[in-house]
Amino acid sequence: MANDRLRSLEEVEKEIGVVLQCAGNIILELSKEKHNASLLDRQLSQFTGCVSRVESELSGQIRYLTQVATGQPHEGSTYSARKDCQMALNRVEYARLKLGELGQTCERLLDPQT
Repeated sequence: MANDRLRSLEEVEKEIGVVLQCAGNIILELSKEKHNASLLDRQLSQFTGCVSRVESELSGQIRYLTQVATGQPHEGSTYSARKDCQMALNRVEYARLKLGELGQTCERLLDPQT
């Protein structure tokens, strides 16, 4: 079970690498005077798919951790675990927001008519 979770997190790490690579490819292509729209569409599609998978998997990991959280200061107190969970959820939400903004920026750059 723990090994499966670690493997899953390793896959998330690889997906994040793909997200960054796609973002870099999109920015590189947009920096060209004449860019390839089909390449941009493919990269953007891959980017958004990877972001969705990362968000989904990280949310699942956080849900799991909230179920098995230990290390409370004393029996019956869940403040520490709830606080840690809330902070992790805040970080996930911030990452999702920033990736969404990056996606919107890419879409605006792909569609110069708006």
